[in-house]
Amino acid sequence: MGEPAEQLEPIRMKAVRHGGFFTVPENDRLGRCRSVKEFEKLNRIGEGTYGIVYRARDSQNGEIVALKKVRMDNEKDGIPISSLREINLLLKLRHPNVVELKEVVVGNHLESIFLVMGYCEQDLASLLENMQTPFSEAQVKCIILQVLRGLQYLHENFVVHRDLKVSNLLMTDKGCVKIADLGLARVYEVPLKPMTPKVVTLWYRAPELLLGTKTQTTAIDMWAVGCILAELLAHKPLLPGSSEIHQIDLIIQLLGTPTETIWPGFSKLPLVSQYTLRKQPYNNLKHKFPWLSEAGLRLLNFLFMYDPKKRGTAADCLESSYFKEKPLPCEPELMPTFPHHRNKRSSKGAENPAKRSKV
Repeated sequence: MGEPAEQLEPIRMKAVRHGGFFTVPENDRLGRCRSVKEFEKLNRIGEGTYGIVYRARDSQNGEIVALKKVRMDNEKDGIPISSLREINLLLKLRHPNVVELKEVVVGNHLESIFLVMGYCEQDLASLLENMQTPFSEAQVKCIILQVLRGLQYLHENFVVHRDLKVSNLLMTDKGCVKIADLGLARVYEVPLKPMTPKVVTLWYRAPELLLGTKTQTTAIDMWAVGCILAELLAHKPLLPGSSEIHQIDLIIQLLGTPTETIWPGFSKLPLVSQYTLRKQPYNNLKHKFPWLSEAGLRLLNFLFMYDPKKRGTAADCLESSYFKEKPLPCEPELMPTFPHHRNKRSSKGAENPAKRSKV
């Protein structure tokens, strides 16, 4: 991926490698970065993987933005590499369905660094918890199509998100869905190199991760898309496991027990020998979604293939006949508007993670 410090030149953050962190030299700390004092913090709206997020107003033009304070693991050592990875990625990524990094602003101290992001009025997790009427199937299709387009862009640029879930999907009042929180995202290379295994929130975690795979591909994002699609259709999380073994058991109850036949290499995964898997020969997706069309079931099964190499890609899924049959996806601008739950949160009332933050 190259040295992130070199690729951060556009924002003039001349960083120096220091003990696993990057420190901005005192004499060039501000560079062309504006001061955070030019933004009025309105309220706290949530907390991402690596920082608290505020709704704020830019005093220069009155624009409402999301202001993400970079969390410092060890303040005296500068910016964590994880945060620089996210900055580095977002500076290069531009797509309607991926959240936009507008600029980086700074406070008076090294530990005060903020990302200025495009503001979205809603996040899907809050909507699902507060909506009086669930999304219609046409609206679900509209949302998932946008997620797939954003993922196709990320994957074509060799980026794996690694933490897709409903709380990391934002939506504007014009119905535009954006993939957010790239704090765990990574650029992948060929041949694949090992990555940190403890990624993806438990309820959305692919079976290969649960069983200790050494490599991670875009297929882990696609499994998460399957979980999100099912959650939107069922109006509740599909696989709400309370532990890793419980998560594996829920997956097997739904899809059947994996075998070498359907998943070559399964028996050699590092953690398989640690679990006694239940014997379940049947796929129960059709029983779980009896009202769903054959095309819809095919798409879910495609996303839930045990073998990551056979799992549907974003490009494949965008061509699914499910999106071409009635009810057709509604247009984003025809999506319903909702009360601005994110705007109402006080600094103490940030995102309640109780229901959707299993790790």
